[in-house]
Amino acid sequence: MNRSKAKGTSAETAVVRFLRTIGFIQAERRTLNGILDRGDITGIPGVVIEVKNCARQELAAWVAEAERERDNDRASLGVVWHKRRGKTDPADWFVTMSGAQFASLLREQQGLPALPDTDDEAA
Repeated sequence: MNRSKAKGTSAETAVVRFLRTIGFIQAERRTLNGILDRGDITGIPGVVIEVKNCARQELAAWVAEAERERDNDRASLGVVWHKRRGKTDPADWFVTMSGAQFASLLREQQGLPALPDTDDEAA
């Protein structure tokens, strides 16, 4: 396994372990699916998690990837969980999503009905 792949696998495993310790016991790493990739972590219904462990952050590309994977999975939420320099615990890493995804979470948290599907790119 090359160094980059090993870094990714290590980060994915760390996120899965963290999720399991906080009660998401079904969380697990997902195998690659080529162009129909559905994210790195599975086991949380309706959620796609793309994990990144890169020195250089490319948030726009990463969020676009997570949203494609969300669509491939027919999930409602797609996020990027990315490693924070100098931090080994995924609880200290960052989770990034589009504003539309965040607004959807806020609506759900406040008990508001979901908005009809819209094209995230149009905003």
